[in-house]
Amino acid sequence: MKKIPLHEKIIIAMLLGLLWAFISEELDILQFNIHWLSPFGDIFMRLLKFIAVPLVLFSIIKGVSGLSNISELGRMGFKTVLLYLSTTCIAVFIGLFLVNQIGPGKNLDIDLSLNKESVDKIEDIQKYYDSSDESPLQFLVDMVPENIFFSLSDNSSMLQIIFFSLFFAAMLILIPSKKKSYIDNLVDSFYEVFLKMVDIVIRYCPFFIFALLAGTLSKVSQGNEEGIINIVKGLGLYVLVVLLGLMIMALVVYPLFLKFFTKNFSYKGFFKAIAPAQILAFSTSSSAATLPVTMDCVRDNLKIPNKVSGFVLPIGATVNMDGTSLYQCVAVVFLAQMLGYELDLMTQLLVASTAILASIGSAAVPSAGLFMLVVVLGVAGIDPMWIALVLPVDRILDMCRTVVNVTGDATVCSIVSSFNKKN
Repeated sequence: MKKIPLHEKIIIAMLLGLLWAFISEELDILQFNIHWLSPFGDIFMRLLKFIAVPLVLFSIIKGVSGLSNISELGRMGFKTVLLYLSTTCIAVFIGLFLVNQIGPGKNLDIDLSLNKESVDKIEDIQKYYDSSDESPLQFLVDMVPENIFFSLSDNSSMLQIIFFSLFFAAMLILIPSKKKSYIDNLVDSFYEVFLKMVDIVIRYCPFFIFALLAGTLSKVSQGNEEGIINIVKGLGLYVLVVLLGLMIMALVVYPLFLKFFTKNFSYKGFFKAIAPAQILAFSTSSSAATLPVTMDCVRDNLKIPNKVSGFVLPIGATVNMDGTSLYQCVAVVFLAQMLGYELDLMTQLLVASTAILASIGSAAVPSAGLFMLVVVLGVAGIDPMWIALVLPVDRILDMCRTVVNVTGDATVCSIVSSFNKKN
């Protein structure tokens, strides 16, 4: 018997969870789901939470400290990082613009009493930023931890953890390579351990996803006249918003960058050249797994030298997550709208900043964006349990956003190569 691939198992589990929630609503046995299935969903969420912090910590340190040869490549390193951050910023603001203009989560009749704690957290954030006594730069102060060990024990302090990771990695670049080799090896080992944890959790997650989805939908369905059907309607528009944003990035933003920064750009030629990498990215949902094919496409089809592709693409697989960042911003605002609360401008800017920084720490493996979404939701004060509402469509969106990530890597690589030719 042919073994069922993991992604098919996840899709089946989500469909079964959704189907079981419908059946439970009809049979009036929602309490069974809440008492006997929901706890397994809670276990899954706890696994996501405790892996998220060390994964971000070691991913950023490993990725940034790997730029130690930036002095040899001179301007290439600076331009690479600047271009990656620029495209990520554009992706985030495209996502925020679309989700606010279209409002996929608005006008959905959800019982807010079920999420009172989360709503209170969001209101506290708004009150904090509306306070006239606080400096407009207070968010910068809050990014700097007073005690990194305290921050590491608190998922809501992710910005402080990201700041520490970047600062620590920058210091590793500055010290002699002989003195930092042991730290590099240790960080690399820790990174591999937590990547393996991600692999194990994702490998055995179909049952947890079934339990989480069935349990959460049952909680939401109770006390709502339109029940689960109302939630599913909102998900359809949510998917369209995310896909529209991803299409704008892949088919408009990246070609404009190439048109502006490179010579003899061919729209058809570029996408034909990287098509094998895009197809593999769609099927594997992993930038890391796609990296060898991306390098082959860039080297053989786009004729980019190894010294450029060998530097730019591995960095991109670690720090360039345009599609993931866009998806995270849309998901956070969508869930806030669905819960009946409008995030103010300052909070959305904080969400955008966190998504940009967290993208540096997103592992280039399938469903890594799910782990990072826990981080971004924490900044907005939304209970991570509501991730269950977007899980049914996460797999297909994960495949699509990975295509955008890989396309962004090839775009930046082409631009950096063009810069080098001019020099």
